[in-house]
Amino acid sequence: MASGKASHRHRHAPSVTSQPFGSTSEGPVQRFTLKNGHRMTVKILTYGGIIQSLQVPGRNGHIANVALGFDNIADYVSSSPYFGSIIGRYGNRIALGKFTLDGTTYQLPINNDPNSLHGGTVGFDKHIWATTPFRHGSNVGLVMKFTSPDGDQGYPGTLSAQVTYTLTKHNVLRMNYRATTDKPTIINLTNHNYWNLAGEGNGSIYGQKLFLNAKRYTPVDPTLIPTGAIDPVAGTPMDFRHATAIGNRIRNGFPQLVIGRGYDHNWVLNRGNNHSSQFLAARVTDPGSGRVLTIRTDQPGIQFYSGNFLDSTLVGTGGRMYREGDAFALETQHYPDSPNHANFPSTVLRPGQVYNTTSSYQLGTTGH
Repeated sequence: MASGKASHRHRHAPSVTSQPFGSTSEGPVQRFTLKNGHRMTVKILTYGGIIQSLQVPGRNGHIANVALGFDNIADYVSSSPYFGSIIGRYGNRIALGKFTLDGTTYQLPINNDPNSLHGGTVGFDKHIWATTPFRHGSNVGLVMKFTSPDGDQGYPGTLSAQVTYTLTKHNVLRMNYRATTDKPTIINLTNHNYWNLAGEGNGSIYGQKLFLNAKRYTPVDPTLIPTGAIDPVAGTPMDFRHATAIGNRIRNGFPQLVIGRGYDHNWVLNRGNNHSSQFLAARVTDPGSGRVLTIRTDQPGIQFYSGNFLDSTLVGTGGRMYREGDAFALETQHYPDSPNHANFPSTVLRPGQVYNTTSSYQLGTTGH
């Protein structure tokens, strides 16, 4: 009987549907719902490419939404700390909002004093993207496009960006980022989903166990800008080479954790010569629900943020307040402030080149 139920459950065809989700000054917003027929449902907004909800089963079959977010567009426009958004043109911080490229210095908006953060005051997360749904076999998804004009937020070049979200039957949400430019520019695209594997609004993530495939990280100054050093994690609370509860060492007084009020750092992935998008970057396990998040990427770094600035002022989709430590973010990326550090991998994109990078997020469960 149980097997009959299981087979019936998995017989649902993958689907993509849409419905209105309010509007912004740029126009109406749609919410697309992706279902893969294997009990995973992802809801994505045309505004900012935002993952508004990501529902998956736990060990006992209970479905929960593991992505923080809002139930209305007004809160995303006015109050969102980048919940679930596509981040661009440049994910993370650029020192003093300045960089020099081919002898010309560019000034970006200062929106994280004294630095520029996540593309500036009106980044890719604050625009409506032209969106086309698709279904290819058992895969469903969205192709999202946005063109950023020359000079947008101070960045040079007209940048044509495309982000493709694909949901597979294996409970993988894959994100492919592509972009071209007509002038030399810099680019660092990512997604800023806030995860709680116990379910959004279900309390702290400090008991969830994190593995990071990284033996080095980039320490930061008091404004969270990398110093330029690439330091070993060994012997510090930054060492997640063995799965460790996020909260185990978060308050132990380590100077880098004091600066960030917790974790808010870039880890240098142990890639070597492995450039595959299947490279294992991180894994998080929630002992309570049994949910497991596995992240793979072709990027050189990953930013781990432990939700340090959630302060009970935001009420999420489930009607509960979000507090410090109620979520984590794991943003696949090039390093912060790379244009100002010659020893970091380059983020320069030139005419004729195609920026093309893929990261994937697989949701599963552990055994009993």
